[in-house]
Amino acid sequence: MQSSSGRLKALRISALAIASVVLVEFTLGFAVGSLAIISDGAHALLDAVSMFILLIATKVSLKPSDEEHMYGHEKIESLGGLVGGLILFATALILITRALQRIFQGEVSIVHGLEFAGFVAVAYTLCVDILRISLLHKACEESVTVKAGFYHSVADLGSTLVALFGFGMATLGFPLFDALASVVLSGTVGYLSIKLVKTSGMELSDAVPKQITGKIRDTIASTENVSKITSLKARKAGTKTFVETTIQVPDYMSLEDAHEVATNVEENLKQVLGDTHVVVHVEPLETKMMTEELVERIVKEIEGVGDVHEVDIVYVQGKVNITLHAGVDPKLSVHEAHELAEKIERSIKQKIQNIGNITVHIEPYSKVRKGSAADEKEIQQIIHKLAEKIQQAIMVKRVVTYVAGGKRYINIDCCFAGKISVEEAHKVASKIENCVKQRFAKTVVTVHVEPE
Repeated sequence: MQSSSGRLKALRISALAIASVVLVEFTLGFAVGSLAIISDGAHALLDAVSMFILLIATKVSLKPSDEEHMYGHEKIESLGGLVGGLILFATALILITRALQRIFQGEVSIVHGLEFAGFVAVAYTLCVDILRISLLHKACEESVTVKAGFYHSVADLGSTLVALFGFGMATLGFPLFDALASVVLSGTVGYLSIKLVKTSGMELSDAVPKQITGKIRDTIASTENVSKITSLKARKAGTKTFVETTIQVPDYMSLEDAHEVATNVEENLKQVLGDTHVVVHVEPLETKMMTEELVERIVKEIEGVGDVHEVDIVYVQGKVNITLHAGVDPKLSVHEAHELAEKIERSIKQKIQNIGNITVHIEPYSKVRKGSAADEKEIQQIIHKLAEKIQQAIMVKRVVTYVAGGKRYINIDCCFAGKISVEEAHKVASKIENCVKQRFAKTVVTVHVEPE
C-alpha cells in the first residue's frame, strides 16, 4: 500500500505542477509573442489532460478485487497507460507538424522589450519539469501508468529546452534552429509513445513477453523435485503477474511433501517476478509403472536374484528411502549375498534419482513364493496345519481375495471352537496372517475371528 500511495502522490503533484505550467506559459507566451513558448504551453495542456487521466486510472486500479473484477482492477491501469501513450503520440505529431510549419513559414516575431518575461516562463517550466521527472522516476519502476507520466515529463523537458533554444535563437535572429530541434524532439517522443502503447496493449490482450515466460519456466523447472511442467499460463495486469501451472512430482511423494514443492515454486516465482499471484496444480509423474514396480524390475534384472517382495518406499527430508526383500540361492555364502545386496543398491541408485538410503534384506529364495493365485483350498490347508501346531480347532468360513493397486488382498473369516479370549484369538489370527503372507508375495492378509 505504501508503494501505491507513493504512485498516487507522485501523479497528483505532477498533474498540479503541469497545470500551473499551462497557465504561466500561455499568459507570458502571448504577452511576449513567442510561438515557441505558446506551443510548449499547448504541449503542457495536452500533458495536463493526460496526467489527470492517468491519475484517475491509477486510483481505480488500486481498488481491491470484487465479484465483478475477481482478478482486481489492474487492467484499468494498463488502459490508462494506453490512453496516455496515444495522447503522447498525438503530441509528437503536433510538435513535428509545427516544426515543419516554422521551417516553411519563416521567422517568428518577438515583442521586443518583453524578452525577460519569456525567459521567466521557460525557467519556471524547466524547474517544474525537473521536479516531475524526479518524482515520477522513483515511482515508475512497477507501473505502466506512472511510466506514461514519466515519459510525458521527459517529453515536456525536451519541449521546454526546444522552446528555450527557439526563443533564444529567435531573439538573436535565427528561428530555423528552433524548428530543426523540434523535429528531433518529436521523433524521440513518438518512439517513446509507441513503446508505451505496445506494452499496454500487450497487457490488455494478455500477451506476455517471451523473456518473462522463459524466466517463469526456468524458475519452475529449477525448483527441487519438479519432474515435469505439463502446462503453464501467465499474464500481466499492471504491477501484478498471474501464473497458473501444472507440475508433476514423483509418485512416492506424500501429499504434504508435494504441497511443499508447490509452495517452493510459488516462493521462487515471487522472488524473481515480485508481485505475483501463483496457482500450482500438482500431479504424480506419468510413468509406465509406479516406483515400487520399477524397483522390482531393476532388482529382478540382476543376475542371482530369484525374487523381490515387500518393497517399501518412503520419502523423508527430500530423499527417497527404499527397503526391500530379495530372495537368493540358499547355498550362497554370507559374503556373496552381501556383494549381491551392494550390487542391488548400486543398480537402484543409477536408475532412480534422489536416493537417500537403501536397505536390502537378503533371504533364501523359495520358488513356492512366486505363486500368485490365492486358492481357498490351499489357504484352508495352511490354516489347518497351523491349527495342529497350536492345538486349536479352527474352521474357515469364507475366503475373499481381490487385487487392487498392484497388491493382492486376502480376507479370511475364521471360527474358533470353544471359548477363547480376545488376546489368544488375536495371537492365532496374527499367526495365520504371517503364514499366508509367507506363501503369497505382495499380499495384504486380514483375518476376522468369531465364535463357533
